[in-house]
Amino acid sequence: MKTSPRRPTRYPCLQILILLFLLIPLFTTPSLADNWQKTLAAAKGQTVDWFMWGGSPAVNAYVNGYVADALAARYDVKLRQVPVKDIAEIVSKLLVEKQAGKNRDGKVDLMWINGENFRTCKRHGLLHGPFAHQLPNLKYVDTEKPAVKNDFGEPVEGLESPWGSAQVVMIYDTARTPEPPRSVAALIDWIRAHPGRFAYPAPPDFTGSVFVRHLFYHVAGSVDAWQGDFDRQAFAKAADNTYALLRELAPALWRQGSTYPESPVRMAQLFADGEIDFSFSYHQAEASKKIHDGLFPDTVRTYVFDEGTIANTHFVAIPFNAADTAGAKVVANFLLSPEAQLKKADPAVWGDFPVLEAGRLPEEWQQKFAALERGPATLPDAVLQGHQLPEPPSEILIELEKGWQRKVLKAQ
Repeated sequence: MKTSPRRPTRYPCLQILILLFLLIPLFTTPSLADNWQKTLAAAKGQTVDWFMWGGSPAVNAYVNGYVADALAARYDVKLRQVPVKDIAEIVSKLLVEKQAGKNRDGKVDLMWINGENFRTCKRHGLLHGPFAHQLPNLKYVDTEKPAVKNDFGEPVEGLESPWGSAQVVMIYDTARTPEPPRSVAALIDWIRAHPGRFAYPAPPDFTGSVFVRHLFYHVAGSVDAWQGDFDRQAFAKAADNTYALLRELAPALWRQGSTYPESPVRMAQLFADGEIDFSFSYHQAEASKKIHDGLFPDTVRTYVFDEGTIANTHFVAIPFNAADTAGAKVVANFLLSPEAQLKKADPAVWGDFPVLEAGRLPEEWQQKFAALERGPATLPDAVLQGHQLPEPPSEILIELEKGWQRKVLKAQ
């Protein structure tokens, strides 16, 4: 029996299109926006326990007031600040939980960390993520900027999210010291010539530690030489010379170096009371904030050394066993919003400098940041950014703090 020939398909293109349409879901992934909507949904009703240094009334008020209120109203996320004196204690707790296999339902949802604490967390697998690339507001940050890409020499790699920038400024009263020493070398000479009128907090306080790092850079004669791999032999020589200088200066310090202020708060109070002639801060707008609050006279101003002062970025991170990771991401993303960054940059609120790049912001927000009153004692951005020095790797920070305890404090 004859068979009739097969008739050609009348609509081959249509069939191909239908086939492709059916296959597309197999080769596509959800967009950032889709994933973020899922995160927002999962975060509803969660309570985020944010463990952070609690020593600043301005920071505490910003977090517990403005930030917490906004998160509750907009995302149904409750933010609960858990103030700690030293976040290293929490890092140690996480390390114990990791070793014990406690991989879920942890009590810490978010941490304010950087430096050696971040390095410890990263190297022991104590962090959730990478997660920063999931935050929509990260688009406003230049993640290739060295101070954002690396945290004290340790590559961030998305394991923490930036939320502010900091730079050391010297604080002085123009009525008392109209011509302050403009370099580290000049400051050293000033201390020798004015016994009892200078102090710095005892390391490992972070502000006292950064003063030691400035002297280390000065004594070592280089900044760039310490940004690569850790050279222990070269470091030992430069560090010993730094300790020798600090021991030599000790008798010229407040109370002849027999004791040191326990915190930057205490140092600022000594300055306000006229017991010492300088304070300094890792917070560019602190002097303006204290003028606003009536703690400093309106003749107080700030400056940076001619060779620059150390600057860095501060971050938040999510522990590996956090119970509320979705809520923690919502908090981290909100902290990066132009609104939240502008609010904390207000010297009447906190005065913390934004981590956002102005050129990445919508025009309306660029104008708002440009119009922000920085305060009478706060230096212009151009001056600060033109005088920034990088932090050394965290190995150097740790060694200098330990060395100060052994070879300066206990050697006096």
